[in-house]
Amino acid sequence: MLLDRRPTRRSFLTALLAVCLLPLLPRGAWAVTPSAASGLVQQVATEITRIINSGQSESAMISDFERMMGRYADMPTIAQSVLGPAARSASAGQISAFATAFRAYMSRKYGRRFREFIGGTVTVAGAQDTGRYVEVVSTVDMRGEAPFEVRFRVWDRSGQPLFIDMLIEGVSLVISERAEIGALLDRNGGSIDATIQALGSLG
Repeated sequence: MLLDRRPTRRSFLTALLAVCLLPLLPRGAWAVTPSAASGLVQQVATEITRIINSGQSESAMISDFERMMGRYADMPTIAQSVLGPAARSASAGQISAFATAFRAYMSRKYGRRFREFIGGTVTVAGAQDTGRYVEVVSTVDMRGEAPFEVRFRVWDRSGQPLFIDMLIEGVSLVISERAEIGALLDRNGGSIDATIQALGSLG
């Protein structure tokens, strides 16, 4: 039964906070504090709750979700991370275009599931500075599901706290998404431009 629940949980958290897609990096956590990181988690949870209960159409909810990602995600860094080795040969313009396309793709991919999560809550349990990022521990409650733990990774390299990754029952979403984008790159002959175009029709 646990295996049956995991995809639902991952989908929920991705839809809730699909802005967390960066692997472990050999850098400091900059100046972000556990308090600021915890505040970010709570702020995003509050914003998502507002969107879910807004009564808007699906397309309006997806648009709000995409705007939220723009506020709370370090998208240029996320783009480089998700692209993996291909990012080393990409221009700044390609990274920017991919970041925009990827954000829209993730919004479409998971935003349509929002109404399934009405009544879900995220409770912050604590936070710890690991030296690379601040990891915020939270408990997620969904109707009809046992509570489960999610760990959010936050840094402020851009000058404000932003999400970089999260682990749902030990599984990093950045790894999952990097594998999917890697497969898409392969199908497009390694072309970043073709992959950006392909993302526009997915989700």
